[in-house]
Amino acid sequence: MFSFKEIASVTLTLFAVIDIIGSIPIIIDLRKREGKIESEKATLISGVLMIIFLFLGQSILSLFGIDFESFAMAGAIIIFLIGLEMILGKDFFHSDPETKSGSIVPLAFPLIVGAGTMTTLLSLRAAYSLPNVLVGIVLNLVFVYLVLKGSSWIERKLGKDGANVLRKVFGIILLAIAIKLFKTNL
Repeated sequence: MFSFKEIASVTLTLFAVIDIIGSIPIIIDLRKREGKIESEKATLISGVLMIIFLFLGQSILSLFGIDFESFAMAGAIIIFLIGLEMILGKDFFHSDPETKSGSIVPLAFPLIVGAGTMTTLLSLRAAYSLPNVLVGIVLNLVFVYLVLKGSSWIERKLGKDGANVLRKVFGIILLAIAIKLFKTNL
């Protein structure tokens, strides 16, 4: 039932898609604007959204008459574009810089749980056993919480160059994930 290999694959895939490390500059800006990040609230809402979509995502798609392969292909394109953003430093998806919301929007949704995460969850559910996917989600939520809680410390230790290198590495991983999703759902 539990497989270390599957848990590792799920965890690393979600880690690359969520890209909480690459989001550190956004988190830092949000913390400066809001005064603080509600780490517990953002993590809890993210977890609820991921688990709801893990269990009900297929039903939601069926409601709209969308098959999984089409959704996965659309998700592969989104993941591919996010990977290109990370590597090239260009913004394809623009967020509203005037948004005055806090830890729920834009942090929990769509920064942590966006279209890429939702697509990935459906793909992971199809490829791996449910308990392993759930463990991968929980491990990612723990890491998300730690990053949110320690964002000011991470800002000091990582530096701008370190964050840029990590962002590019995870961008390449996302491109590979997108290509795999695309090939699998052709």
